[in-house]
Amino acid sequence: MELNRKHSKRWFVRPDGAKKVTGQLKYLTDLTFPNMLYGRILRSGIPHAKIMSINTEKALRLCGVRAVLTYKDIPGLNGFGLIFPDQPVFCKDIVRFEGDAIAAVAADTDEIAAAAIKLIDVEYQPLTVMDSPEVALSNESISLHPSGNVLHRAEYKTIEDDEINQVFFSCHNVIEETYHTPRQMHAYMETEGGVVVPEKDGSITVYAATQHGFKDRMQLSRILNMDEKNIRVVSSPIGGSFGGKDELNVQPYASLLALTTNRPVKIHQKRNDSVIAGLKRHPMKITMKTGVDEKGKILAHVVRIVADTGAYATLGPAVLDFAVEHATGPYIIPNVNVEGVSVYTNNGISGEFRGFGGNQITFALESQLDRLAESLNISQYDIRLLNLRKTNDLGPLGQRIVPTNGAFDVLEQINHSSILNKPFSQTENRKLKGSGLAITMHGGGLGYGRPDPSGGRLALTKEGKIEIAFGFEEVGQGLIGSIEIMMIEELGCSKDDISIVIGDTGLVPPSGSSTASRSTNMAWQGIRTMKNPWLRELLSNASIVTEEKVENLKMGPGGIWSIDDDVTVPIITYKKLAQSLINLPTITSQYDFPTTPDPIVGGHYLYSFGAIAVEVEVDKLTGKVKVTDVEHTIAAGPVVNPMGFLGQIEGGGIMALGFTIMEDSLMDSGKYVTRNFDSYLIPTIKDIPSHTKVNAIETLVEGDHFGPRGVGEIGTVAVAPAIIAAIHDATGYWVNKLPISPEEILNALTKQNKGLFNQQSKELI
Repeated sequence: MELNRKHSKRWFVRPDGAKKVTGQLKYLTDLTFPNMLYGRILRSGIPHAKIMSINTEKALRLCGVRAVLTYKDIPGLNGFGLIFPDQPVFCKDIVRFEGDAIAAVAADTDEIAAAAIKLIDVEYQPLTVMDSPEVALSNESISLHPSGNVLHRAEYKTIEDDEINQVFFSCHNVIEETYHTPRQMHAYMETEGGVVVPEKDGSITVYAATQHGFKDRMQLSRILNMDEKNIRVVSSPIGGSFGGKDELNVQPYASLLALTTNRPVKIHQKRNDSVIAGLKRHPMKITMKTGVDEKGKILAHVVRIVADTGAYATLGPAVLDFAVEHATGPYIIPNVNVEGVSVYTNNGISGEFRGFGGNQITFALESQLDRLAESLNISQYDIRLLNLRKTNDLGPLGQRIVPTNGAFDVLEQINHSSILNKPFSQTENRKLKGSGLAITMHGGGLGYGRPDPSGGRLALTKEGKIEIAFGFEEVGQGLIGSIEIMMIEELGCSKDDISIVIGDTGLVPPSGSSTASRSTNMAWQGIRTMKNPWLRELLSNASIVTEEKVENLKMGPGGIWSIDDDVTVPIITYKKLAQSLINLPTITSQYDFPTTPDPIVGGHYLYSFGAIAVEVEVDKLTGKVKVTDVEHTIAAGPVVNPMGFLGQIEGGGIMALGFTIMEDSLMDSGKYVTRNFDSYLIPTIKDIPSHTKVNAIETLVEGDHFGPRGVGEIGTVAVAPAIIAAIHDATGYWVNKLPISPEEILNALTKQNKGLFNQQSKELI
């Protein structure tokens, strides 16, 4: 099914759409409160040093300054991190990256706070900067953490190192390449920020953007030495996140300042602060050696991954595990030997990012297959089909997964894309055109061994609204619209009957993080779990109030209806029913994301699949690449929200286009070179392909009752290798390093005598 307004059912206007496009919606960073102060954070500005002294006296004496805090002012744990709390709230004696926080100021105005920050004297003794994993792993390196500079190692092997070499000797062709991926920035327009309000009873309310309000509450509890029940986190709506706001950012500082001054404190980071302190996508160096027989059947696959996690852990171990798991992608390979290492450096922190390590490894894997296909003179399609996983095959780590035909379905459909089957018309001598495809397999949820619970609440309110409450966040992905559609279809009510409550720890049950493409499936599972018992209670109450037999009643728009087809109004409205009851029907539910029964840590159970075909133009004079046509095919189960689905795939595709063609947060000696959007370039309207088509395959294997998979990530994962294949089709040149360098392309064309300048020169000669 092609997703567009013409062909898709349920093409509804999203409930939060009008306020967003008219600018009426207040995001958390827009909030202000009476008597509010403004906070600023002093960042180290240097990547590695001992702190010899911190003097805040001058800052404290500045008129309008209400508090200046350092590590001495933390009542609890001086550390945060979703899994490993190894990032100090305030540095005490050592700085590990230029975004490290040293102190924070609260003042009457933002300008005074900024001036006070400049008055804090910090004396440093610089240390050797470890600006790459190779340097950090050398014998001469200094340990950044007590455990050393290796954060995490991961592996998956079906054959040992010495044995797989024997398999390579038997291969017909062997390709070995090393691939490099960039430090991509999330680049949300709404930088990190929020307001913390101290309440009269000693509690605090934290209004700040996050993807997991309950995890924020837990971490703040440790830092503030405050009971979790005294911390309320309001965390929706959010302008944008893409994984970048899953960790704490301004919350500890605004909370400490608010408690110290007993006044609301707002911190909203400038772009420069967001760049140096915020998370980025893990840069990876991936070496792959892959051997095939004469027909293209893969016999052996060796992978070595080195990930730069920066100064602190965040979710680095899980990202590396995900990359190791997906190193074989949707293919069945008999002899696999994958190792990965995540390394601490003095670079900016790497963390969660849309695709979660899948983008990097898929770029390498799919590029590897294309090189093998070329070496055998077979097609991109043929080599993939030959090695593709079958319906009941085990997962990439040998774990049992839900049977699926997704890989075959997306490959077959994308192979019929008009992009791959049309003849190119070289209308401009200056442009070379080419096309390519890639596919991928992407696990949803957190994986085996990682707690992945969720929960919801369904209730009839006193106002007569059918209230559904989840702990998820609306980060711009359209979750509210998806919940509304599911509620209408499952319960038969109208959208005016529904009240959706999300993103407030004071009002909702814990539902887990809005991450890992899990929210849609979790909401779907929750609604279906709660629906029947809640409906029985609702109709039972309606039967008592109306004196109609319960078997003659059903839910409908506006209220409870008779099952007779000829009625035109409900027997009783939801509002009247609510007013007639003392105990309103309410049900809560707790459940978990489905996991494999096999005890393989991080192994996933539900997978989505994606395929993409692209057309590119390569400028022979400049080496610049432009993507002109894109077609996605996604297999992720039933489509809940067609417009939201389309938005996720199109938007994710453009984000991946930036990853491939232009984005890299450049660092030099542990310091960011690109510190603003005037030097960090992301795709604009001029870079977006003139035509994009998105197809959805909704079919699941018989017996698969797990419903819709989330699509927040699958649209980003396979874009890069498809573009690289298209560039090769146009130029004959293989790219191994992202983002693509026009200079590299131009040099390659010159060497091949294809560059326009070279041709002209020859003509002149």
